[in-house]
Amino acid sequence: MNSFKHKNVLLIDDSYIDNLINRKILDNSNYAESITVMESPMEGYKLIKDLLKTGKELPEVIFLDLRMPVMNGFEFLKALVELPELKPGQMKIYVLTSSLDPKDIKKANENHLVSKFIGKPLTNQILEEI
Repeated sequence: MNSFKHKNVLLIDDSYIDNLINRKILDNSNYAESITVMESPMEGYKLIKDLLKTGKELPEVIFLDLRMPVMNGFEFLKALVELPELKPGQMKIYVLTSSLDPKDIKKANENHLVSKFIGKPLTNQILEEI
């Protein structure tokens, strides 16, 4: 029987290739029993809102890209803050991005919902450290 570090993980990234690679790394490291992949933060927000409304289990961990069209990672985080049902610490959110912009790093690290800023690509070593 596999022992997983987490029950469920949500991966939000608009890049199909990045999602493919990151999911493979998560699978290979037994990081989570269930991995949900979404290419849009709007979809991710709707999922979390629906889970909160129905009382179903939230993802324990979210890996969130920052630079995405329509809604970016920071807008996703801002929308989450406005959900009254969401309690601090219910989910760990890791910003997983290729952005090395110091402003993005500072803004992510200052956000109370963000556990850690991680530069792409995701690696087994990073997963062991978080």
